[in-house]
Amino acid sequence: MKSDRVFGLVVILGALAYIAGAFQIQTSFMADPVGSKTFPIILGVVAILCGLVMLVRPDEEPDWPDTKTLVNIAIAALVMVAYAYTLKPGGFLIPTAICAAVLSYQISPRAVPAALTGVGLSIGLFFIFKFVLGLGLSPLPKALMG
Repeated sequence: MKSDRVFGLVVILGALAYIAGAFQIQTSFMADPVGSKTFPIILGVVAILCGLVMLVRPDEEPDWPDTKTLVNIAIAALVMVAYAYTLKPGGFLIPTAICAAVLSYQISPRAVPAALTGVGLSIGLFFIFKFVLGLGLSPLPKALMG
């Protein structure tokens, strides 16, 4: 029960900081009603409500994962942070393939299927984001693109 209450308080504090950040967003005169400022505020309010529910109605003390699972979670988090930092300079395809392969390997530790999953997801997502959604993604590092 204590861990849920602590987490609920952390969620509330994080949501308040998120809302404060949303109020700092500059909006243009042509913004739609649920624009760049309103939507984050709505998300923050929902997060506050979720945190309040955890404070008021906590579950019984949870069973925490073992050390191996916690290490896998930490590795996944580090891979995602590294992915965020390497996406722009490294282009889309290479960082996405590496990230997807590492995460796939954590789910099922077989190297060849994990590598194929990483490459397949990278190429498939690139085509969806670039040609279906029209995002301006660079496929490879700018140094290789010329």
